[in-house]
Amino acid sequence: MRKIIDVSGQKEMFQINLHDFPEPKPLKQHGPARIIAMSNQKGGVGKTTTSINLGAALAEYGRKVLIVDFDPQGAASAGLGINARSLDRTIYDELISSKPNIKDIIKETCLPNLDIAPANIDLSAAEIILINEVAREHALTRLLYPVMNEYDLIIIDCQPSLGLLTINALTAAHGVIIPLEAEFFAMRGVALLVEQIQRVQERINPRLAIDGVIFTMVDTRTLHAREVISSVRDGFQEDVYLTAINRTVKLPDATIAGQPINVFAPNHKGAKAYKLFAREVIAKGQCP
Repeated sequence: MRKIIDVSGQKEMFQINLHDFPEPKPLKQHGPARIIAMSNQKGGVGKTTTSINLGAALAEYGRKVLIVDFDPQGAASAGLGINARSLDRTIYDELISSKPNIKDIIKETCLPNLDIAPANIDLSAAEIILINEVAREHALTRLLYPVMNEYDLIIIDCQPSLGLLTINALTAAHGVIIPLEAEFFAMRGVALLVEQIQRVQERINPRLAIDGVIFTMVDTRTLHAREVISSVRDGFQEDVYLTAINRTVKLPDATIAGQPINVFAPNHKGAKAYKLFAREVIAKGQCP
């Protein structure tokens, strides 16, 4: 195995060579976007944190990124300083509209090149409304189509479920990133998610692929975490990212402040880890 770069200050376990992920070259033009669904039906595994901070790190590398908040809790919106509860229109309104225009709801963030389509609790009603619609699985795909050429990457921050909203995200996406806490109960649900992804591949979206599993909130000092990591690596092989995000209070602090970690604490190890993750995503061809 290759020599580790330890971004955590903890026991080395992830074999990473920074030279594997070279400094990304500037883009001469933007679009068409690749769409990634950030998905795991278990809550509290770092989906929103990873959506925000991966998007922010890619934006720093000159990529134009749109984060689609597709969770009724609206955590991605709040984590980027948007008070979605005060907005007249959110992604829910466009999703159920007969003449949707996502451009009407997209908001700029504190970071250049990073935008968000916000959501709030209204989105929880979307599944009920869409259930009787024709081609209901494609509602988000239709909504995103007009802005595909304006972004390099669109990240859909999914809700923690395998319901119709998540099916919409998987139908629209080119790839899925699975954030996974290095903990046994978090690992158990991954098999169900993989089965759902395979069903969407077979029946709706044959281009859909699993981009990879990213470990979050890692503490490799514990035997339990190391065993979970080893087990997932055995199962997913090369589909496990070499980068891992370690447990730190700075990440929730940044979320409370409504800023990505690379704005809130640019020199912190968490910011460096997400920067490394962004470089890995680009190096794997999962973002232009």
